[in-house]
Amino acid sequence: MTARPANAHQARLLRLLRDGGPNSRAQLGDQIDLSRSKLAVEIDRLLETGLVAADGLAASRGGRRSHNIRLAPGLRLLGVDIGATSVDVAVTNAELEILGHLNQPMDVREGPVAVFEQVLDMAAKLRASGVAEGFDGAGIGVPGPVRFPEGVPVAPPIMPGWDGFPVREALSQELGCPVMVDNDVNLMAMGEQHAGVARSVKDFLCVKIGTGIGCGIVVGGEVYRGTTGSAGDIGHIQAEPDGRPCACGNHGCLEAYFGGAALARDAEEAARDGRSAELAARLEDVGSLAATDVAAAASAGDATALDLIRDGGTRTGQVIAGLVSFFNPGLVVIGGGVTGLGHTLLAAIRTQVYRQSLPLATGNLPIVLGELGPAAGVTGAARLISDHLFSPA
Repeated sequence: MTARPANAHQARLLRLLRDGGPNSRAQLGDQIDLSRSKLAVEIDRLLETGLVAADGLAASRGGRRSHNIRLAPGLRLLGVDIGATSVDVAVTNAELEILGHLNQPMDVREGPVAVFEQVLDMAAKLRASGVAEGFDGAGIGVPGPVRFPEGVPVAPPIMPGWDGFPVREALSQELGCPVMVDNDVNLMAMGEQHAGVARSVKDFLCVKIGTGIGCGIVVGGEVYRGTTGSAGDIGHIQAEPDGRPCACGNHGCLEAYFGGAALARDAEEAARDGRSAELAARLEDVGSLAATDVAAAASAGDATALDLIRDGGTRTGQVIAGLVSFFNPGLVVIGGGVTGLGHTLLAAIRTQVYRQSLPLATGNLPIVLGELGPAAGVTGAARLISDHLFSPA
């Protein structure tokens, strides 16, 4: 895609068509502050650029029937969500419908060169499947702080070798299209906002609990990244004074107690100490434990696994309670790999937030699990690049 909207009115029309799907000229006119003649001019210009296409006659509203307009059906976006232990790659159309999606295990500690070789291989497989001949843009999520304007990770604690790596520049050259890069939890928030549980909410928090713990902050419908891109790094808020050492170099961070790695470590300790026959049996079978093993043990009624989940949820809830008191969101979404722990985790988080935050902040505050699962990150990645492409050049 070489064309970009020429002005703010065209950008607004493109985003309306992305978020609402095909629409008639008349209905678009109801949503945008333009005269009929000016609206017609802007739509005709978009038709000329190839960014939108005619899509048949709209339903009659009396008088001459209007034509439907849609985003160009051939536009293809690549969404990449890099986690600590796996990567998701998906192709969407311009309306962010997922046309193809791959997931593979991956260790982010192998470094950017090895990870991006895998990402490019997955993108090539999706092209070969026929869902895309090429890509008009790509959005990339990484599990660490990102200096957003440059698309560069900055001192990410669980990503050795990534500090300062020019992700946007390197992948743009390889893919031959524009690329935007953000923190993975921001993209999860954008995905849930576009097609998930946060569709109708303007101010919300999206907490991702995986290997690490982060928080996407959405204010007035827009992601808030902070001055340098580190807003929402709640995994490194102190949960225990002078507590456990954390990968970031500090002590007592929330992530040191309830990230995926911390939960696995505590589960293995419980198995070896004889506190859980269920976890001990699983450890003997596979040699190591993960959050999924704790979830399975809890589902089987194992008391120790349930206690580990409740303790982690309580600590996480304590941190979220502070955020709720400060920010007063309309919704809190809990997502990420550890959400396989389900309603035991959710109940512990809710209990702490509702107990600690003032009733004015929590009286009508839903705290819910995300709806989209792994699709949230890739949908958010596609939305990130579409926001860029659907902005005036």
